[in-house]
Amino acid sequence: MSHTATGTEPAQPPPEDDHAFFGQPRGLMTLSGLEVWERFSFLGMQAILVLFFADKVSDGGMGMDPGTAASVSAAYGTLVYLVSVAGGWLADRILGSYRAVLYGGILIACGHYAMAVPTATMTWVGLGLISAGTGLLKPNVASMVGKLYRTEDQRRDAGFALYYMGINIGAFAGPLVTGWLGEHASWHWGFSAAAVGMTLGLIQYVAGRRHLAGRKHAAEYALAPGPMRRAVLTIAAGVVAAALVATALALAGWLTMDRFVDVLTLVSVIAPVVYFVVMFRSPRVTPEERGRLRPYVVLFLASVVFNFILFQAYSTMMLLASTNARTEIFGFHFPASWYASALGAFEVALAPVVAAVWARMGPRQPHASNKIAIGVILGGLSFLLMVIPTSGHADDTYEMAAWWIVGSYLLLGLGDILLETSGMSATTKLAPKAFASQTMALWFLSLALANGIQAQIVKLYGEVSNPAYFGVNGAIAVAAGVAVIAAAPWLKRTMHPVH
Repeated sequence: MSHTATGTEPAQPPPEDDHAFFGQPRGLMTLSGLEVWERFSFLGMQAILVLFFADKVSDGGMGMDPGTAASVSAAYGTLVYLVSVAGGWLADRILGSYRAVLYGGILIACGHYAMAVPTATMTWVGLGLISAGTGLLKPNVASMVGKLYRTEDQRRDAGFALYYMGINIGAFAGPLVTGWLGEHASWHWGFSAAAVGMTLGLIQYVAGRRHLAGRKHAAEYALAPGPMRRAVLTIAAGVVAAALVATALALAGWLTMDRFVDVLTLVSVIAPVVYFVVMFRSPRVTPEERGRLRPYVVLFLASVVFNFILFQAYSTMMLLASTNARTEIFGFHFPASWYASALGAFEVALAPVVAAVWARMGPRQPHASNKIAIGVILGGLSFLLMVIPTSGHADDTYEMAAWWIVGSYLLLGLGDILLETSGMSATTKLAPKAFASQTMALWFLSLALANGIQAQIVKLYGEVSNPAYFGVNGAIAVAAGVAVIAAAPWLKRTMHPVH
């Protein structure tokens, strides 16, 4: 007769959970709820971060020029997603996905609380904690969504679309709250709201843990006790050493903000190259799995191009909105940071429509690579649209109608749904079994690379004309999307079991 230790819970959810949430597993509600609050805090903070950096010190900001503010904001995004590699490894080898997500959420909440303290030092400490926490949480929560489904389950893409809708409920609500507090009270009150949001997300995540598939008390590919102790000690020593070296270089005047940004960009280029090489050469990856990694490289690059455009919704587009767009619709005045909520609003509205269309089409729906390609093209068109209202002005004192930016975000939001849901879903299918969480982290490395490139390119914002800036970047993205469509026959042959 077997016995279960007191206080332990089953690693699999109850059978009745499988269709309990709009025909999807009940665990999708728990994970989507976590992402609502995580995105509320992350994007709510990011919507005001570049404005906080660019605001005058006398008004509570950091006093950076706009180009530097956008570059530093992008560098922060680069760091967030670079750390996701370590987060995936820690989940696979030491913590397990459930605990990695939990600990990551705690670090994120602590980071936002630190940023609520109105000093420059606490701002940087807070951003560091948020970067570490997001690196633990982001790749692993997406992997947990994938574990809710069997590989051949045709509900998977629709489930990821609903999950992404949850993400964008937070993306919509966050800037509304933090933006209003930031511009009417103080920036640090906005950061406080982000802290409360992440705390609420953690509460509902722990409360709904029994509905999560694959939740275990140990990592799926855990290290043996001896190597695990050495790994933990090495990681701790490495973090301390890196902090001491960075502090010494900063005090010596070598580690300036510009150099820090450049180093992050360089790392964002090297890291995915190294990671792909490791996976291709690993003896734990079967020849069949290795064959599926090749088309994944194409999807990775498509993600880089699209997210280079997407992340500028919170940098150059936010700066443009604050200086050259009207902040009034139908007589209602609003903070410039509220434009960021338009992106989330469109994705909230469109995600269930996309999910319903894919579910209705079933096996007749477009191949994942074509969904991703269309998303990239829409991202490029969102920038090309901005060429029209920014052209033909004698100086920079003009104000465009709000609908131009809203229209740009509509294209960008639809593209984001198509690319990110299909990309994350395909990643969970194409991932080698031994690198499950880490391959999800590799998808987020595409976001790191996009931010790393952005950190350099946004320095041109304000140096070249706005029509040239948005036109060239948009045209490159459209061309990249067309190239993925041209590669569709090869992608369809090599991406099995992705359809």
